[in-house]
Amino acid sequence: MLDWTDRHCRHFHRSLSRHALLYTEMVTSGAILHGNRDRHLQFNQTEHPVALQLGGSNPADLAECAKIAADYGYDEINLNVGCPSDRVQNGRFGACLMAEPELVAECVAAMRQAVSMPVTVKSRIGIDDRDSYDELTHFIKTVAAAGCETFIVHARKAWLSGLSPKQNRDVPPLRYDVVFQLKQDFSMLKIVINGGIESLDSSLDLLTQVDGVMLGREVYHNPYLLAEVDRRLFNDEHHIQSRQETVLAMLPYIEQQLQQGVRLHCIARHMLGLFHGVDGARAWRRHLSENATRFGAGSQVILDALEFTV
Repeated sequence: MLDWTDRHCRHFHRSLSRHALLYTEMVTSGAILHGNRDRHLQFNQTEHPVALQLGGSNPADLAECAKIAADYGYDEINLNVGCPSDRVQNGRFGACLMAEPELVAECVAAMRQAVSMPVTVKSRIGIDDRDSYDELTHFIKTVAAAGCETFIVHARKAWLSGLSPKQNRDVPPLRYDVVFQLKQDFSMLKIVINGGIESLDSSLDLLTQVDGVMLGREVYHNPYLLAEVDRRLFNDEHHIQSRQETVLAMLPYIEQQLQQGVRLHCIARHMLGLFHGVDGARAWRRHLSENATRFGAGSQVILDALEFTV
């Protein structure tokens, strides 16, 4: 979810669900250690619970990043061993690390020693021709022995050569059965399933087989799906605000960010899908897309777009 789930996106999503665990974009260890740390790690306290997703393969560097993340107040560290892009392969992180379970275990152990917060791993079910169930279970066993108790498993293999990152999200077939089998064979671990999940009905069905579900792009394109997460998945019967109420609730945050020099588009772009599937959705998206990027655009652009939905 690089360039998608930034702090503005997460603040917006948190306004729709009190309980869903939110994840940052993947941030490399090098970016944290040698880049603009605040730009990569600052977040709004309203976002809790929030996990920092790290990319890297050097145990010492990742341990240092975990300490820094703890100082910023994150609730979880997640090591990404599932991203298949060329850029992460060249940096020796992401899905290519599934071929090196012992190294992933070293990374997890180093971070576990450095911080008290949970350290989790996000993976695929295999890569290239290394996609047998035995190889997957060897990976899980090895990394679990280092102290990882939660695995978020994208139920597709990844082809590291021949398919683009976008194709790797769609072309390899979904194998939910493999993830279900992992839960049966590793009942002591928390197994979270990811990939192709498009509704809360599907999520509830999957939760009969695994411990959790992760939704990514579906939530981004249809964020109002989060509005019923608390009631249906967490048994919290609080008031579900309407889409219009959600927009109005975002205005104080938008005003605060504008005063700090943030451009309206940086926030509004994450709200484009709020009216997905209902009357006025296209006009809402069009108005925001055409006007939020203009110099000096302010909250009135949001209010004007809202008029198309009522």
